Amino acid sequence: MTFFASCGKGLEYLLADELVALGCARATATIAGVNVEGSLLDAQRAVLWSRLASRILWPIAAFECADEHALYAGAAAVDWARHLSPGHTFAIDAHVSGSAITHARYAAQRVKDAIVDTLRASTGQRPDVDVESPDVRIHLVVRKGRATLSIDLSGGPMHRRGWRRVQGTAPLKETVAAAVLLRGSWPQAYAEGGDLLDPMCGSGTLLIEGALMAADVAPGLLRHGDAPPTRWLGFDADAWAGLRSDAIAREARGRAALRPCFHGSDVDPHAIRAARENAQAAGVEDAIGWSVRDIAGLALMQNLSGVVVCNPPYDARLAADPALYRALGEALKRVAPQWRAALLCGDAELAHATGLRAKKRYQLFNGAIECSLIAVDPIAPPQREGAEKRALPEGASPKGISSGAQMVANRLRKNLDRLARWRQQEQITCFRAYDADIPEYACAVDVYTTIDGETWLHVQEYAAPADIPEATTRKRLSDLLLAVREVFGVPRERVAVKTRSTGKGGSKYGHFDHRGEFLTVEEGAAKLQVNLFDYLDTGLFLDHRPLRARMALEARGKRFLNLFCYTGVATVQAAVQGAAQTTSVDLSATYLEWLADNLRGNGIGGTRHRIAQADAMKWLEADTGEYDVIFCDPPTFSNSKRAADFDVQRDHVRLLRAALARLAPGGVLYFSNNFRRFRLDEAALAAFAKVEDISASTIPPDFARNPRIHRAWRLQRL
Repeated sequence: MTFFASCGKGLEYLLADELVALGCARATATIAGVNVEGSLLDAQRAVLWSRLASRILWPIAAFECADEHALYAGAAAVDWARHLSPGHTFAIDAHVSGSAITHARYAAQRVKDAIVDTLRASTGQRPDVDVESPDVRIHLVVRKGRATLSIDLSGGPMHRRGWRRVQGTAPLKETVAAAVLLRGSWPQAYAEGGDLLDPMCGSGTLLIEGALMAADVAPGLLRHGDAPPTRWLGFDADAWAGLRSDAIAREARGRAALRPCFHGSDVDPHAIRAARENAQAAGVEDAIGWSVRDIAGLALMQNLSGVVVCNPPYDARLAADPALYRALGEALKRVAPQWRAALLCGDAELAHATGLRAKKRYQLFNGAIECSLIAVDPIAPPQREGAEKRALPEGASPKGISSGAQMVANRLRKNLDRLARWRQQEQITCFRAYDADIPEYACAVDVYTTIDGETWLHVQEYAAPADIPEATTRKRLSDLLLAVREVFGVPRERVAVKTRSTGKGGSKYGHFDHRGEFLTVEEGAAKLQVNLFDYLDTGLFLDHRPLRARMALEARGKRFLNLFCYTGVATVQAAVQGAAQTTSVDLSATYLEWLADNLRGNGIGGTRHRIAQADAMKWLEADTGEYDVIFCDPPTFSNSKRAADFDVQRDHVRLLRAALARLAPGGVLYFSNNFRRFRLDEAALAAFAKVEDISASTIPPDFARNPRIHRAWRLQRL
C-alpha cells in the first residue's frame, strides 16, 4: 500500500530517510511530501514518531475528476459507512489545482454533501461537521483532473507537539526545528556527549525539540495523550495501543538518562519566561539552562563538543540587520570554536554575513518564508599548521599531551559533566572544577567566567610533601596546566597559578603579581570584582556561596553586620537582596576599598551602608548598635601590628559573646571558619547562646569532595 506524508518544502529528503528508518519499505521524495510504501501499521507509527511530517494521509479513494459533478459522484461512490459512523463529526481539508475546479472551499463543500447524502441514505442519520476538532479529518487533493480522498491519520498538523504554552512573535514550527537539529547532526553529537546551544532561543522551540529528541520522546505522545489521533473506523486501535505502550517505555528510559546539556539565552526576558513555561510543559525544564543575555555576553562553552542551533531574526520581507548576523558569527567563534552549527538564516546574503564557512547549504521554508539553512563544521576552522604549533601550550607536542595530563583532563571533563545540571539550574559562573581529585596532581582549579563571557582559571598548587623531588612536582604541575588549558581552551595569560601552603585565614595575603587586573563576575544578582593574580585569594570565597545566599534572603528589610568582611561579598549580596542597612568591618584598607568598589558596581551607596576600618573585636566591644543578621567569618589567626593578636580557637567564645550582644531580639548570627583543627566550645557557648551546626547545608556541590573546607554554625541569643 502507498500512503503520503506531507511536509514543509525543503524537508522532503530528510523525511524520506526518517520514514525508512521507522520501518517503511520505501519512501520517495516529491514536492512538499513523500510517497511511502508501507502498511497501515507503518503509517500509524509515523503518526506517533515522525518529527518532520506535517500530516500522514491514508488514501481511501481515487477517481477521475473533470468537474464538480464528477467530484460529487466520485465521493458519493465511497462506502462512507466503513469510515465514519453517523455519530462522528468530520471536516474536509481541500487542495485543488487546474482549471476544472478552482475553489478549494467549494470542492470541500461538494465532498461534504456527498458524505452527508450517502450516510443519510444508508443509515437515516447524517454526521455533523466540526472544522475545529473533528472525529475524522478527510483530505482532498484535486490535481491534473484526478481526485484523491484520504484519511488524515494524524488528526491535524503534526508540528503541534502539545507542549507549547506560550508563543513568541515569530514562532518556529517544531518540524522545521527538527530539520535544523538533524542538519546539525544533533542526535550524533548528543550520543557523543555533546551539548546544545541556542543563543537567540526565543520561546525555546529548538532546545525543547532537541531535548525531546535526545530523550527519545515520540512527538505524538504529548500531542495525542491517551486518545487516538482519529476516530476513523479503519484505524487499528490495538496496534496503536501497542505502539504507544512501547513509546511510553522508551520515553521513561530516555527522560531518566537525559543529560542537562542544553543552553538557551535571549536578550528578551519575556522570551525566556515563555521558554521556561514551554520547557516545563514538555517536561524538560531540568535539562535546560536559560539566561537573559545578548550574544556579546555569551560565556565560553565548557564542553569541547556540541552543536549550536539558531534562528536569527528576520521577517517576511527578510528584513534583518547583517551586523547582528556578523556579531553572532564572531560570538560563536569565540565561545564554541570546535562545535558544529546549524543556522536558519533569512537568506543566503544574511547567512554569508555570519562570516562562518558553511559546509553545506539547504533551502527550506519556515512557514511561507524561504530560508537558507547553513551547516558549519567546525565553527572556527583549524589554523594553518604554523599558527597551530605556536598556539600549543608550553611543553606540549603537536601529537598530544602526556598520559598524566590526559588523566587530569579526563577527570576535569567528568567533573564538569557532574556539575552541569546544578550549574545550569543555579546559574553558577564561578566554581571549583577540580580539587586534588587525583592525589599526585594536588591542585585546586577554580573557574571564573566574566560578565563579558571570558573564562579565566585560578590554579592553586598545594605544597607537596618534603620527600617528593622538586622536579617531580614541577612536571606534575606542568601536566595539570596542560590539561586545564586543553579542557577549557583558554590562553596562558588567563591562567593564574599560585602555591598555597596555609589556609586563607593564616596567610598574609601578600602580593604575587602586580598586574592590577580586576575582572567583573556575577554571583546571583550581584556583580563582583575579583583579582586572580595579585593576591593569594581572589576576593571571592566560592565555598561560602550557599551561606551568602541564605543570609542575604534573611537580611531583606533588616540590618546586616559583616565582621572580618574581607572584600564584602556577603554585604553586597545582602544589599542587593534588599537589606535595610549594612555595616562592614575589617582592618584592611585594601579590602574595604575593594568592598566600596563592589558596592558601587551594583549601584549601592549612601549612609545606609557603613564601612568601618577597625579591629573587629575592639569595634564590637565599643559598638552600641543592634543588628538582625550578623556574619562572622574570622581568620584562623592574626598578628597584625595594628591590632591585638587574634587566635580563633582561643578567642572565639569572647568574640561570639560580644557579637551576640549586638543582636536584636529574634536576630541570628552566622559563624564560620576554615581552621581544620577548630573545636567549638559548646559548653561555654551554652551559657548564653543556642547553637546549631549547619555546616553540611553550606557546602556547595563543587566542594563536595572537601566538606571540611569550612565549618558553619547558626547562633541565637538565649
